[in-house]
Amino acid sequence: MKILWFIPTHGDSRYLGTSKGARAATFDYFKQVAIAADSLGYEGVLIPTGRSCEDSWVLAASLIDATRRLKFLVALRPGLVQPSQSARMAATLDRLSGGRLLVNLVTGGDAEELAGDGQFLGHTQRYEESAEFIRIWREVLQRSHGGEPYDFEGKHLRVQGAKLLYPPVSQPYPPIFFGGSSEPAHELAAEHVDTYLTWGEPSEAVAAKIADVRQRAAKHGRTLTFGIRLHVIVRETEDEAWRAAAELVCGLDEATVAAAQAKFAQMDSVGQRRMAELHRGRFNKANVREGLEISPNLWAGVGLVRGGAGTALVGNPQQVAERIKEYAALGLDHFVLSGYPHLEEAHRFAELVFPLLPLDVQQKLPGRTVTGPFGEIVANSYVPRAAAS
Repeated sequence: MKILWFIPTHGDSRYLGTSKGARAATFDYFKQVAIAADSLGYEGVLIPTGRSCEDSWVLAASLIDATRRLKFLVALRPGLVQPSQSARMAATLDRLSGGRLLVNLVTGGDAEELAGDGQFLGHTQRYEESAEFIRIWREVLQRSHGGEPYDFEGKHLRVQGAKLLYPPVSQPYPPIFFGGSSEPAHELAAEHVDTYLTWGEPSEAVAAKIADVRQRAAKHGRTLTFGIRLHVIVRETEDEAWRAAAELVCGLDEATVAAAQAKFAQMDSVGQRRMAELHRGRFNKANVREGLEISPNLWAGVGLVRGGAGTALVGNPQQVAERIKEYAALGLDHFVLSGYPHLEEAHRFAELVFPLLPLDVQQKLPGRTVTGPFGEIVANSYVPRAAAS
């Protein structure tokens, strides 16, 4: 089990859909979140992409020296950069960070945003292009260890004598993550990526997606690992957690929700449509669980105004840990998490839930290998008692 956190490069807040409690997207804040994730023992951080975000590659490079173990799951959009150039960028970042690069292939998105970036292909064609892109990308990186050039001619992309002289540390290339819910997305994942990510849906839906991708991969003679992208709202008690969920959306009104949903409906993303179907725009400020708790402790309220991952695990530490273990039992290895605000929630989740996760996960956490007491010394003499696990 690998637990990753999130760098909010589009800004952060204590309240969704309002400037109240908002935090600017600054390097100092990103660095605070990254250092917290690194010191707390998270495997890595997801850095998103899109016109609402700071550039993911520039930010990842800027955080290398501020962190020690943390891996960077960096978003990559085919069509915005050539695959050979992208391979050089990946090899450089992987080398300079000592093998800490993970790549998140992003194919879907907002058609208006994509057009602004010069991408005019339709849904199916984008997946065709992505398959060609990642094939070239992988081959160039794999061949860099021997220096052989690579030729490829496809429907959308073509290279002649593509070559990389400085190989990555990660062999044969930095691991590729990818998420998508459509049939072309599942086929792309099965043939080309290393880890398939799903957004947070009820366990039955997640199990079905895993089974389909796994079956498709087997036809290509491949095996994949699997992961999930979720928000978390964990507190000492269940009541506190649901109050925190209500507080998160207390600044929303029906007009804001309707505007956000209208925008999301214009996208051709099957995954975004599945997220919207979980809540159908229902919003009762007096009872945020009503119609939005779509399975035990799984809340669709974040997706009322946030695109992409729109569900959160809400509950006390035992409940949240139990839901994570249930997902793990389906075959999920990677948990890419986030919470508002991201700095405080990184600490809260680590302190409350990490001790309840499997022992092999706990043993990998940096703090467990440090000698000396944990917590503030009492009366200048007494070491704080260890909490029962």
